[in-house]
Amino acid sequence: MTPPVPKAGAWLVVGLAVGLLMVLGGIAPNAPVLLLTLGLATGGTAGLGAVVLPWLRRLKMGQIIRREGPQAHLKKAGTPTMGGIFFLPVVPLVTVLILLLQKQTLSGNAWAVIALTLACGAIGGLDDWLILQAQSNQGLAPRAKLALQILAAVGFTLWLWWQGNLPPTIAFPWGMTLNLGLGFWVLVGFVPVAQSNAVNLTDGLDGLAAGTCAVALAGLGVACALTHPEVSVLAVAMAGACLGFLVHNHHPARVFMGDTGSLALGGALAGIGIVTQQLWLLWVLSLLFVWETLSVMAQVFYFKATKGPDGVGKRLFKMTPYHHHLELSGWSETQIVACFWGIEALLWGGWWWGRYWG
Repeated sequence: MTPPVPKAGAWLVVGLAVGLLMVLGGIAPNAPVLLLTLGLATGGTAGLGAVVLPWLRRLKMGQIIRREGPQAHLKKAGTPTMGGIFFLPVVPLVTVLILLLQKQTLSGNAWAVIALTLACGAIGGLDDWLILQAQSNQGLAPRAKLALQILAAVGFTLWLWWQGNLPPTIAFPWGMTLNLGLGFWVLVGFVPVAQSNAVNLTDGLDGLAAGTCAVALAGLGVACALTHPEVSVLAVAMAGACLGFLVHNHHPARVFMGDTGSLALGGALAGIGIVTQQLWLLWVLSLLFVWETLSVMAQVFYFKATKGPDGVGKRLFKMTPYHHHLELSGWSETQIVACFWGIEALLWGGWWWGRYWG
């Protein structure tokens, strides 16, 4: 009997995992610690997923698919969602364990990042739960959801301001800095809200958000390994958790992360970038998420601007976010995901080259 051929999505996950292992092992200042962190978080999340996934199925936590979305996605209806609960408990546990082995503790700023991540995950979890209860795409009202996100971001900002150990500056390559004064704290409050929503928009295909976030988080973890070692461990633990989640989320996905996962990942990226003073790197690594967001905004603006007497406007794209445009243009899910993962890797590589050899 011929053995089954592994799915394309599984090959993608293997490729991403090998790539992260090679990069972390080759350029991370404390490579052994970060590789152990990556492995424990990956295994822990994959294992917890194997336990929780049947439970989600029994509870009938099936995804509600938008009728307005690509018709090919309708067959995904009923796939369990809220998969973010696979990795949200694992990340702080692995982080604390690794630091205890090194006889270190988490700083107040690192705890603030964890709190922000869990708060964003809780907001997403509430939204997912209301959607499942209503059996429609109507969860939290958009204004209520935004208000809760702003509340979480303001709490995070006030904590950092009260700690008083974060200068109100943005560091750029080649030793350049920009002092924003009070404007810095406005930016700190804005970034978590923008980042969490941007990742949420990117979470539309099997493995898309988890893979791109794994690369971005690993990049942030390497960049702050010397200056903020405890936050570096946290970032790499989150990257490993994304890899572990991909074991169940690669195409064809057996579970979706839902808003529970995507809002949490966005919050983690924002928090890590802020407390490590890596906002410039965060911006570079988030260009893909920014483009997904801009495609939605441009589509809405153009549709309204070209609206005729019949109330119908024109469209810039076949569908947004942009990954749906590519899907309706004939790209397969695995092609889009592989392309986006590759772009994210190039953004990281481009920053690294510019920072050290440019």
